Amino acid sequence: MNLFVETLGQGPDVVMLHGWGLHGGVFARVAEQLATRFCVHLVDLPGHGASPALQRFDADAVADLLAAHFPLPAQVVGWSLGGLIAQHWAARHPAQVKSLALVATSPRFVRDETWPHAQERKSIEAVAQSLDGAFEQTLERFLALQMMGAPAARDTLKALRGELFSHGRPQGLLPSLELLLEADARALAGRIQCPTALFYGARDAITPIGAGRWLAESLPDAVLYEFPQASHAPFLSHEQDFVRALAEHLETQA
Repeated sequence: MNLFVETLGQGPDVVMLHGWGLHGGVFARVAEQLATRFCVHLVDLPGHGASPALQRFDADAVADLLAAHFPLPAQVVGWSLGGLIAQHWAARHPAQVKSLALVATSPRFVRDETWPHAQERKSIEAVAQSLDGAFEQTLERFLALQMMGAPAARDTLKALRGELFSHGRPQGLLPSLELLLEADARALAGRIQCPTALFYGARDAITPIGAGRWLAESLPDAVLYEFPQASHAPFLSHEQDFVRALAEHLETQA
């Protein structure tokens, strides 16, 4: 499969993986600031943006696909769904992933008796059920949920809406949503040996701050950055603070 990737800047390689329903362009503002020091690769994950869909969105298979596309060691930044894939990539191909930056993500996106740090299953299932009949409206409602509780949420949401279809209409969102319903990557934590920076919003309802704290305790080499006023997209709502902390992490591990 040919993944759609935009590359900008020069320097050590940084690969950025977006969240569900979006594409690599969501990181454009962050990437522009990093590009003075790094070679930044903005990936459209399968079925998103301009990348073709997979019949089954398997986290290990997508991680292997990324490993084949970026064979040289790189630092990986993953947000939400992208952070789940990044965990698989680092666990399966440790020689290729120099460091991780995990943003508002989780090893598990569904709440159960063993994992309180997530949404109810019915919340994700409702998104899946409405994709066929109200595609655009479903994505916009999902975006609004990600911004809920953050300051200047309306402005951030407006910017996200403008980006939503700038890489074309995504062709395969349901398989990746099914992954979020079934994924449980907690067993991978002990296999991720690279330095990891964790970025979480305290007001996040999709991947609550507890998921970040669990990863901070479970990963061998992790630092947690908490954004008290942020929701699910701290790189948008608190851009300057986020870029400052991410750049420091990337420069330390370059």
